[in-house]
Amino acid sequence: MRRVNTGRSSKRYGLLLLAVLLGVTANLPSVLAAPSVALGYTPKYSSGFHHFDYVNPDAPRGGDLILSAFGNFDSFNPYQLKGIPAAGLAELVFEPLMEQSLDEPYSLYAHLAEDIEIAPNRLSVTFRLNPRARFSNGAPVTAQDVQFSFETLTGKQAHPRYRFYWADIRRAVALDARHVRFEFAKVNPELHLIAAQMPVFARAWVGDKPFDKMSTVLPIGSGPYVVESYDIGKRVSYARNPHYWAQQHNTRRGMFNFERIVFKYYKDETVRHEAFKAGEFEFLFENNSKKWARDYTGPQFDSGQIRRTELKHSNNAGMQGFVFNLRRPLFQDIRVRKAISLALDFEWSNRNLFYNQYTRCYSYFSNSELAATGLPGADEIELLAPFRKQLPHAVFTETWTPPSTLPPESLRANLRRARDLLAEAGWKLNDGVLQNDKGERLEFEIMLVSVQKGFERIIAPFARNLAKLGIGLRYRTVDSALYQRRTDTFDFDMIVESFGQSQSPGNELVGLWHSSTADQEGTNNVMGLKNPVVDALIQKVIYAPDRKHLVTATRALDRVLLHGEYVVPNWFIATHRIAYWDRFGIPARSPLYYAAESWMLRSWWKKP
Repeated sequence: MRRVNTGRSSKRYGLLLLAVLLGVTANLPSVLAAPSVALGYTPKYSSGFHHFDYVNPDAPRGGDLILSAFGNFDSFNPYQLKGIPAAGLAELVFEPLMEQSLDEPYSLYAHLAEDIEIAPNRLSVTFRLNPRARFSNGAPVTAQDVQFSFETLTGKQAHPRYRFYWADIRRAVALDARHVRFEFAKVNPELHLIAAQMPVFARAWVGDKPFDKMSTVLPIGSGPYVVESYDIGKRVSYARNPHYWAQQHNTRRGMFNFERIVFKYYKDETVRHEAFKAGEFEFLFENNSKKWARDYTGPQFDSGQIRRTELKHSNNAGMQGFVFNLRRPLFQDIRVRKAISLALDFEWSNRNLFYNQYTRCYSYFSNSELAATGLPGADEIELLAPFRKQLPHAVFTETWTPPSTLPPESLRANLRRARDLLAEAGWKLNDGVLQNDKGERLEFEIMLVSVQKGFERIIAPFARNLAKLGIGLRYRTVDSALYQRRTDTFDFDMIVESFGQSQSPGNELVGLWHSSTADQEGTNNVMGLKNPVVDALIQKVIYAPDRKHLVTATRALDRVLLHGEYVVPNWFIATHRIAYWDRFGIPARSPLYYAAESWMLRSWWKKP
């Protein structure tokens, strides 16, 4: 599963590791069961390791952690399409078969499953469950629960993203109480990894109830916390399970140290910020550059009661942008999309609005080795050549870069280019308004969710630039429930979307950009992309036999996406901007790949 990130591929043990990673699977006598698995490399942590390097194994336990969430919630089922799940559910209540390390591109370690065994033909994988693993109701985690979880999540009552993500998994079979086998439709280098990341829940939680009608049924998972109390839409509290089975397990040692974790909900960002300074909650991740530069001041900061810092990370920044809904006829002409993109003056915004804190997104895999740069090399050309007739010539001959207004370029020059492109596309200026031969105006709306209200100040100059071309841009902010309904049903012109990526992309790309997901309500393919070349390159990424081929295929895919002009690129920052009340102990070392709030929730502790 992606987290911000997700990833994927093949793994081996001892001398078998090298053979498999090289694709030499024929005649292997067996693939031994092992407690770890990685995508194209040897896992960092050896069998029987004590703890992850980014935690403090001796961290004291106790104390309450109070966090904030934005908007509201109405569900305790994070795996259905309907409703907005409560914050923290997936992380605190449910667990996977294997735990992902945060300081490796894509490595998993034994958790609910104590080992993994891959079939010699790589068409199935078998997990042996830890006999100590228990659900919060005290029942053992069994292979039957794992099978039930898979069948439920891939059924029609669960969110459709899971059916797409696990499309190559034919079935899960409980062999006995402790062994479950996942059978694959085809050889897919990452399937055993994404199977290992599947969340597991108790059959008793669902019972005979329709899975999509369980919004208020409190979950039964194997995680360290249980739902203690709640006020729908306003507050949810999790209490440590005193009988948590994995308290001293190496994948949990030094983690989840708080006795209670509470999420308070806010519907206004200004109110939330003032509540933080008043001590109503204790940690805040800031994604607004203006607020970071100007609003984190006051006596609490001067005294050191509240600490303000930036944490470095190596996360794949992916792509954030103003996303065109390609289902709209207006946006199906690449010349129109490119012209609109030329009207965004990022450099002006960075100077005047962002306090020069940001870097322009230059790739769908920005800040990583997966990003396409320069002209395609011979290895990329080999992948792209069969599609030469289906691709713009520029894919092979031009380095794609986002529009810039840095000298010798200028906004005026960009707008002239935009005007020429629009004229080519049949749009003519009539009394200051662009119209086509049918008399239709070139106008559209950017829909924001309430937490994105800060984007209004960014969109306003963008709208002014578009108005110079005769393009009408409206923008409005809606509440989270309406926003989710409209994005799920593709009822929008343009939205702000972030395509977060892992260090090892794979099956999740189907949900993002494959033609098969474009018309599926609730899909992550919000742009409605249907491109056979993109489809083919996604398969190249998914079925890459090793890391080298995965990087090459991802760069080729990135190049095609960029030249398609499907988004107006936004920006990223290679640090996490956080503020917190000085009540916490923090591990001496941070992970490489992590979300700030998740790492603190998992690894920090309350000072005695």
